[in-house]
Amino acid sequence: MAVHTKYRLITYSPEIVDGKPIFVSSNCLPTKALKYEPAGHSFHSAALKLIGVKEEKENKEADNKKVVGDKEQAYLPSDSYSSKSKKKSGDGDKQQQDHYALLGLSHLRYLATEDQIRKSYREAALRFHPDKQAALLLAEKTEVAKEAKKDEIETHFKAIQEAYEVLVDPTKRRIYDSTDEFDDEIPTDCAPQDFFKVFGPAFMRNGRWSVNQPIPSLGDDKTSIKEVDSFYDFWYSFKSWREFPQADEFDLEQAETRDHKRWMERQNAKLS
Repeated sequence: MAVHTKYRLITYSPEIVDGKPIFVSSNCLPTKALKYEPAGHSFHSAALKLIGVKEEKENKEADNKKVVGDKEQAYLPSDSYSSKSKKKSGDGDKQQQDHYALLGLSHLRYLATEDQIRKSYREAALRFHPDKQAALLLAEKTEVAKEAKKDEIETHFKAIQEAYEVLVDPTKRRIYDSTDEFDDEIPTDCAPQDFFKVFGPAFMRNGRWSVNQPIPSLGDDKTSIKEVDSFYDFWYSFKSWREFPQADEFDLEQAETRDHKRWMERQNAKLS
């Protein structure tokens, strides 16, 4: 009785290795490279190594450069905003849009004045209004692409409006600024001669949360005793305006109906 053994040939393009096509046979027997699945780039790479065609050492540096290059080329126009969440904080914070970036105030953030916020909003609203973005729709070739671009433009404009509503309201802005990205790392050690250079900026960073402004400077080794005492008195009686909403608190403004809003209020009341 004749036994026929079936082989599957994997063909690589002529550009892969030295300009010549390579064929690797494979059957159902287990391979030595058990950590690779029998498919995809890893399997093909392992197969080439087994027959001695590909060197064991991988050029990791080249791969890393490719990954970095891909990330730099990626264009995500909606990075600064995302869809609304039913929660104010908790897991929803990971998707929280950057209100300051949407209004072009990333360089100021919590230091931005109300007048600057209003002025930046008017400029952003005029620039990104859907009626001003009609040329982008004409650039798309298919109706599906035009519809997708239209949704993207409208979503971006709504995000700008939402950013303004949050930043122009003192209470909402205080909550947003409280959860804004912040470098809260406190130095633990440094050389004696670098004490003021290292800890001075740390005190200034945390001083942003103080109810009383301006905050005193750490100074240097020539600071007078009176200023040193004033510095310690300030931080001993430090009072922060920073506040955080409950992890599962519902945003009442996102209620779809009056009954839905009442239900949210009852749920929030249980957290207090």
